[in-house]
Amino acid sequence: MSSARQYKICVIPGDGIGPDIVDSACQVLAKAASLEGFTLAYTTVDAGGAAYDKTGHPLPEETVATAKNSDAILLGAVGGPQWDKLDPALRPEQALLGLRKELGLYANLRPAILYQPLANASPLKPEITERGIDMLIVRELTGGMYFGEHKSWGENETREASDIETYSYEEIARITEIAFDQAMNRRRHLTLVDKANVLASSRLWREVAGEIAVSYPEVTLDYMYVDNASMQLVKRPYDFDVILTSNMFGDILSDEAGQITGSVGLLPSASLGKPGTPGMYEPIHGSAPDIAGQNKANPLATILSAAMLLRISLKEEKAATRIENAVNHVLNEGWRTADLAYADTEIPAEQILGTIEITEKVLARV
Repeated sequence: MSSARQYKICVIPGDGIGPDIVDSACQVLAKAASLEGFTLAYTTVDAGGAAYDKTGHPLPEETVATAKNSDAILLGAVGGPQWDKLDPALRPEQALLGLRKELGLYANLRPAILYQPLANASPLKPEITERGIDMLIVRELTGGMYFGEHKSWGENETREASDIETYSYEEIARITEIAFDQAMNRRRHLTLVDKANVLASSRLWREVAGEIAVSYPEVTLDYMYVDNASMQLVKRPYDFDVILTSNMFGDILSDEAGQITGSVGLLPSASLGKPGTPGMYEPIHGSAPDIAGQNKANPLATILSAAMLLRISLKEEKAATRIENAVNHVLNEGWRTADLAYADTEIPAEQILGTIEITEKVLARV
């Protein structure tokens, strides 16, 4: 990490609304930094479709080098229909996979919080949402079935296919330790979600988690099959604190958790690797190219991702809290972007703001 509370931030705006929302987040970051007495040096590089258009590749070497030489990476979004017909190896999404691989980012942290002013946007009943939703999903990011051997063979009615899920002790142990550390900073309850009644890989997850739990006696560890977890997330989401799970299960459950909190426009994420490795922070939503550059994008998920960047990678807790409190303040006052207002017909038109205007509201309250 940089010395004298000076930090290097690699900024990757990406495609579609990426430049709009990243600009908002950088403004908020800069103000929080100035108020807390540290400085940020931004280096902007390309990845995704924008990089392909300029260089013929979605992840230029310059981008990788800049990311590795930073304290943290702030990413907007990548992709868009204009690149859908490219060779799969050149599609914008390959930039994300490439960055994860080059930086060794194996743990995805995705908070799912229901902001009470937006409770009407949740599909769950009021008697559930009024009890609050505040969980963190810790998803393994670089192993499992997604990175296993994929095979298909045969012809016509003899066709078959297989996808192999493999996990090693090291892959499970390193992310399990991250999950326990996160639980220590929250309500000290960790739920391992697996399919150990069927899968050998899930049984290994349980073995390793149980062994590591000995070093965290303050944390309650329990286990839940993934099919049951998917039901309990909609029945009693308030009971979950930290969920630890594999790549594929995490991919599915994190989207479910995002839906029950009402809007993907408020969900940040962090992708982390070994200590000393720069983390990558991004909103979970897509690039929404249809509204790019029109002052319509919701920047709040990216702003909250910036708060995670401050807390996790830079250890600037006070600045992170400033930003999160500012977003809460703005929502409590009734300010909304269009995507947040659709579920609340009582929001007057003058309370519905564009990207620039809601960023100004956050800045005023940081």
